[in-house]
Amino acid sequence: MITIVNHQNKEFKIDLSQPLDISIPLTNTNENPIAWYQNKPDIEPVTMGDWIGKVSEGKSSTNFNNIFFNPHAHGTHTECLGHITRDFYSINQCLKQFFFTAEVISVQPEVLGEDLIITKKQIETALDSRASLGMTVEAIIIRTLPNDKVKLSKNYSNTNPPYLTEDAATFIRESAIQHLLIDLPSVDREHDEGKLLAHKAFWNVKNVNQLNADARMHCTITEMVFVADTIQDGSYILNLQIASFENDASPSKPVLYKIL
Repeated sequence: MITIVNHQNKEFKIDLSQPLDISIPLTNTNENPIAWYQNKPDIEPVTMGDWIGKVSEGKSSTNFNNIFFNPHAHGTHTECLGHITRDFYSINQCLKQFFFTAEVISVQPEVLGEDLIITKKQIETALDSRASLGMTVEAIIIRTLPNDKVKLSKNYSNTNPPYLTEDAATFIRESAIQHLLIDLPSVDREHDEGKLLAHKAFWNVKNVNQLNADARMHCTITEMVFVADTIQDGSYILNLQIASFENDASPSKPVLYKIL
């Protein structure tokens, strides 16, 4: 058991031996989730002449694989505002702290024409309970219902998944929530003519060609998580782990801890 002190100097006790991993592992099988019209990831041993970097092949003392994947398309990933800006910004430079107070909420997307949407009203209602806890919410984890395990292996391409409305993303930003996590391939509509309204609203990006001074450089969006049914709605400590990629996004491993 350890004590975490958050940015408001409030103390929380967590048990590091009881992690709740909400990431989806990356594999080179057809069970890997896919989005954005990509093929499955490639994980293959290096070959040089008749040498193969695979111990079971009998010609190498080590397993030595090349991996080809797209962080946005192939599983749990965390992105910064560099995902939508003309100028380059790196998730490795934007995300400098890794423990946050967090709220898990479950939301049933509403039907709007041919779409399923997550609204401001739904987010606002689900977060109402935080006031009684006396805890500032730094991160929000949105679990969509129904919470089918098909999310662990779904090909989302051309399926028009649910998404956040612009008002919902604006509300999350105005609630001073810095980190948005969701179990969908994007917070925006799959085919939206490049508007990216929820991304822009959350990061407060007003012009992708000339970044405004009040854009939220330190804030992140994490997509394609999976929150098991055994994880109850409520308050947690989030450990948001990324690989040190100098890129707009990185594969990531968000881990929750119950507050004791």
